[in-house]
Amino acid sequence: MTHPVHPSQALFSGEKAFPVLAACEHFAGSEKLILKALALQEEFGPIFDITCDCEDGARAGEEEAHARMVAQRINAPENRHGRLGVRIHDPSHPAWRQDVEIVVGIAAARLAYVTIPKATTASQVAEVIAFVQRIARNAGRTTPVPIHALIETHGALREVHAIAALPHLEVLDFGLMDFVSGHHGAIPASAMRSPGQFEHRLLARAKAEVTAAALAHGVVPAHNVCLNLKDAEVIGSDARRAREEFGYQRMWSIYPAQIQPIVEAMQPDFREVVDGAAILLAAQAADWGPIQYQGELHDRATYRYFWGVLQKARATGMAIPEAARLAFFEGQ
Repeated sequence: MTHPVHPSQALFSGEKAFPVLAACEHFAGSEKLILKALALQEEFGPIFDITCDCEDGARAGEEEAHARMVAQRINAPENRHGRLGVRIHDPSHPAWRQDVEIVVGIAAARLAYVTIPKATTASQVAEVIAFVQRIARNAGRTTPVPIHALIETHGALREVHAIAALPHLEVLDFGLMDFVSGHHGAIPASAMRSPGQFEHRLLARAKAEVTAAALAHGVVPAHNVCLNLKDAEVIGSDARRAREEFGYQRMWSIYPAQIQPIVEAMQPDFREVVDGAAILLAAQAADWGPIQYQGELHDRATYRYFWGVLQKARATGMAIPEAARLAFFEGQ
């Protein structure tokens, strides 16, 4: 009897796998906030990643000390799930190389990703990526460090497809606040919150272009922050619109109360999870040939779709039907 073929082998053999990441990325700028986020991650499980922020978290003149603190937190036993990344200073700031040398140099083995803010060209992002990977190799890391790039300048948006195609890129983030500021008043401040952030023509265009570039190159698109820190309905509505109207798969959090509403809004429809589980189990039993399910034909195209649904369900903490969980996720 042959062993059942797992969907990751049957459906994506020889292809670049689309990253399966938590649906929420929580930013923490101080040691106190990083520790608080780690405690929440222990409570909720790894349904959100934590980005230790060197760009906005470090006080002027204290960049080195801040970077060393971040490296220590990444290496500490409290980082049980290994999902701490770092946002370094932007490529025009004199501290960005020091951030990389310290954080990547000290914590290369446990670092989840490096986020590059405020780049203006693809060549600038490529330079940072090459430096990050060199420092990581010198520190003994044997796999590339995943890279996240913030699209928040006119130049980055203009070259967004070239940036998305760079090696080791995992996430494209849309940075709303700096993007609005870069329009010198042409976009009103009201567009930094809903509904304007989704309806202003310049912002809707930018958000759609970031998503299109990310998905075309097998990269996860991540949506900007919600300025409302505590109203779960507002936060969840922003995350839901980002997912349903613009295709975003991930969203930033800047306050602990934002995490759960974002994760819940990013979850797939439970009916699709149930249908997807049944369809994939039947497909696996048929050696991934075409099947009928509830009077409809399904083949590899729909199998790929539903495999993505199940992976997203698992990443957001949803319950997966037991037979599918045992068949596809047991031991992972």
